[in-house]
Amino acid sequence: MATTTGPFTTVEREALIVEHLGKVRAIAHRIREHLPPHVTLEDLISVGIIGLIQAVDNFDPQLNVKFRTYAEYKIRGAILDSLRGMDWAPRLQRRKAKAIEAAVASAQQRLLRAPTEEEIAAELNIPLQTYWEWLADVQRLSLGSLEAAVSSSGSTVNLLEYIADDEQKQPLQILERNQLADLLTELIERLPPHEQTVLGLYYQDDLAPREIAHIMSIKAARVCQLRTQAVLRLRAHLDRRLSKKPGKA
Repeated sequence: MATTTGPFTTVEREALIVEHLGKVRAIAHRIREHLPPHVTLEDLISVGIIGLIQAVDNFDPQLNVKFRTYAEYKIRGAILDSLRGMDWAPRLQRRKAKAIEAAVASAQQRLLRAPTEEEIAAELNIPLQTYWEWLADVQRLSLGSLEAAVSSSGSTVNLLEYIADDEQKQPLQILERNQLADLLTELIERLPPHEQTVLGLYYQDDLAPREIAHIMSIKAARVCQLRTQAVLRLRAHLDRRLSKKPGKA
């Protein structure tokens, strides 16, 4: 009789770990692209393997989710938790990101539409050029703790892992997976068209900023600004929606 570890036998457990090692490397490599040079890929992979093992040992088939999806979530979560423990992001960058999110939310509520860059800068009481510099400064903070998901329409939404900030509760504890994906899709549709285009090319088509810049006839630095701005908009909108009391629109 085979021994068991969690929901799997020992043989099944070992096979699942080996099978998903490639996924650990892929996730670690994608996250590494957004980090400073001193954070090594090998360190991220090591932490990701720990997350994979935890996924195998703690998986509950009654979650009504595929093991692959659950494993990706646990791998990414373990890596991001380790990065927060390293405190690699300077506090000034975090404060700027928070200030931009607050400005977006405030302007959106007042204008009843997505604010322009000029309006966000005015809300922050800084020149537009300074606002662009802030975006460049905080673009590496667009990491988050939400997993990738598939919306009800079947299109892959790879933004979820980048939107929640460090202080938010896991939205997956508040909404079902599909509800969260549908909400994100709804919020993306409210973004300015050029920001939607950047997000689609970057997260869904997996294009590099230079490739997107060529398609959109803009500079690569501008692509990074638009992506960061869009992610901060989504974080502000998501936070506002999730913090509303039940029964309110």
